[in-house]
Amino acid sequence: MNPETIFVTPDGQAGAEHELIPSLSIANLLQQREAVMTLFQEALAKLEQAHALALAARIGFPDISLSRDWRGHGIRVTDEGANRTTLLETLQASVDAGGWTTLLNDSGLRSIMCASKRKAVDEQIHGGKVPELTREAIVSTFSTLHESREEMFDQGVIECFKRLSWDYTTNQPQKFGKRIVMTYLTSYGSANHTATDHLDDLLRVFHLCDGKPEADYRHASYSLISTAMQASSVWPKLAENDYVSIRLFKNHNGHVTFKRPDLIQRLNRILAKHYPHALPAPKG
Repeated sequence: MNPETIFVTPDGQAGAEHELIPSLSIANLLQQREAVMTLFQEALAKLEQAHALALAARIGFPDISLSRDWRGHGIRVTDEGANRTTLLETLQASVDAGGWTTLLNDSGLRSIMCASKRKAVDEQIHGGKVPELTREAIVSTFSTLHESREEMFDQGVIECFKRLSWDYTTNQPQKFGKRIVMTYLTSYGSANHTATDHLDDLLRVFHLCDGKPEADYRHASYSLISTAMQASSVWPKLAENDYVSIRLFKNHNGHVTFKRPDLIQRLNRILAKHYPHALPAPKG
């Protein structure tokens, strides 16, 4: 196996090329990152030269600032006190955040993450709190995520169950039944993504227990519900795949009916494993 390429196999381990689910060249990504940073350094040097010439000639010069995100609070490039190292660190943080996003999305790792892990990773990336994009950091991060795959598998089911509202009689406080009511499935923004991420956590169990790989997050619950929302103007709307049928309502709720009783049992086994006294004793 090329040591500069990550392969993700069905069991979540590094594998040979014929086993890959997707592959991603670390070497190419890091080379492009290096090229971008080199151009940034050259651009900063040119700006400093232009600013010095403008000052000497007593002509105008624009106010140019660097910021890690759209919220501003940037560093003025041409301030006399501007530190070249700080400027480059700001540039690198933005470049690396985008690189980590590409790695996690294109490698398929995002598809195996439970909802809380997706949220935590997104917050780190958007906040610029990511490690420097190096091969060592990439391999370490990927290894850690793969090692925690089983933990995330169970965690996702538990988190989704805890998120259910007991205001709806369909939702049983001791187990998953044939139907559940999920909130915010038809809302917009982060609430919608959070709800669909939790639904993905259940569908991940269904896929894997049915001998299929996880659905690519780009074609999973969010895509399924978005397509249903756009397909009709009549309420309730229907979203459906092999495992669930979802009636979507104007109040942002989704009534999820599970199609496979055998797979509901797998969800409840995960609950029972972590909360052995929560489920009723088996009959007979």
